[in-house]
Amino acid sequence: MEPIQYKVLQFDGDYAILITADGTKTKVARALLPPEIEEGNFLIYENAEYRII
Repeated sequence: MEPIQYKVLQFDGDYAILITADGTKTKVARALLPPEIEEGNFLIYENAEYRII
């Protein structure tokens, strides 16, 4: 599986709205994301985990 790059668009309670370069939005539980994320951060999803880039 290829890595996917996301941008943290906004927070919605216990979820973060992520967006890809092609405009696809995804809602992800904040518990699955690094604790230090902020709106505007870029993430890579690879090997079933998210990391800040």
